[in-house]
Amino acid sequence: MLSLCRFEDSLFGFQRPPKPFPFTTARNIDSGRALAIFQRSLCKGRKGLLDHPHVHRLTQDGREIILVGTAHVSRDSAELVEKVIDEEKPDVVCVELCQARFDALKQKDKWQETDIVKVIRENRTSLLLTQLLMVSFQRKIAEKFNVNPGEEMLRAVAKAEATGARIVLADREIRITLMRTWRMMRCWTKMKFVTEMIFSLLISEDITEEDIEKLKEHDVLDLALKTVGEKLPEVKTTLIDERDQYLAHRIGHAGGKKIVAVVGAGHVPGIRQQIGQEIDLEAISRIPPASIWGKIFGWGFPGAIIALFGAGFFYSGGQTGINMLLSWSAITAVCASVGAILMLAHPLTILASALSAPIATLHPLIATGWVAGIVEASLRKPQVRDFLDMKDDITTFRGFFRNKITRLLILVAFVNLTTSVGTFVAIPVMMKYIF
Repeated sequence: MLSLCRFEDSLFGFQRPPKPFPFTTARNIDSGRALAIFQRSLCKGRKGLLDHPHVHRLTQDGREIILVGTAHVSRDSAELVEKVIDEEKPDVVCVELCQARFDALKQKDKWQETDIVKVIRENRTSLLLTQLLMVSFQRKIAEKFNVNPGEEMLRAVAKAEATGARIVLADREIRITLMRTWRMMRCWTKMKFVTEMIFSLLISEDITEEDIEKLKEHDVLDLALKTVGEKLPEVKTTLIDERDQYLAHRIGHAGGKKIVAVVGAGHVPGIRQQIGQEIDLEAISRIPPASIWGKIFGWGFPGAIIALFGAGFFYSGGQTGINMLLSWSAITAVCASVGAILMLAHPLTILASALSAPIATLHPLIATGWVAGIVEASLRKPQVRDFLDMKDDITTFRGFFRNKITRLLILVAFVNLTTSVGTFVAIPVMMKYIF
């Protein structure tokens, strides 16, 4: 008789049917038929959740895991999350958020606490800029469909708190995801990655019907990462596959007898495949060290330039060596200052870029862009208004350039880029003095 209903055996026994059970009729029939009526009555009341395409029930070691796949462009998605938590009364609610994303959703003004000078000094400019570009992608889609990114997750957290369920932030830190991706990229892939991110900011494409269908199966961040993964297949492992493994492990080890996990619908197949498997969580949570070749190049390249200067002095005389130094200084200074000028930096920032470039290019621990960024931040300090406006400014190239914070980040990256160009221009010029 239990086969008449698709519930697990553990769901029966103490649950009251949603509609009055016909006990009068049951007195006149055998107990087996009465049980069948009871089961059909219970199933009928909960048919909506059982048949919903984004609700998936799993069992693991005697525990019930209910995966709820969210779709941000569906107005029913948040209601579905609340309904599942209300009716299932889980011990634990897992949400596809890391601590940083959770804080960003809960504390809308957290950007105001950012110490931009500290970000530059700790060489986190590129990471922050990448995160802002990701957020820009999210906000563009959110505005297109008039939805609030992360609403399902916030409502899941609120409903869990209301029902007394324990909350588990099940996603891997976005910083770790981006850092692992960046460290595992080859040089050419990094260039393509940055180009794709900038291109998405500069070009505003219309949302197609195909895009709408994709949005029904992924949350906005997932779609952003999946899009990059499709264009750059070599980074798919860290952007997509590892997160599926991480989510599956966190959900599977969340504790409790009944767990509701709210995740992007695009993660559901991967989680169902990985859950219960042996996953080395430490391995996929570790930021790999910088490539040894990067360190060799970082120290070896300046060393080779200094050796070139030495060769000029030793083989061609002091005047030749001085001419080489002057050429190097002039070319790198001009290129660095051009980058600052194009970003409309303060005159003193332009001067600082020009003066620091000849030295910074020969020292692996100093970057001309860092000098430019710190000087600019000191002269044109970002205001509270810039932090408040940033959520809207990052959706357009004009806004990115107008906002003091984002323009500062671009200034650091752009001055570093133009200085690097100057380095490669100066090398053949210096070699002409020797050969």
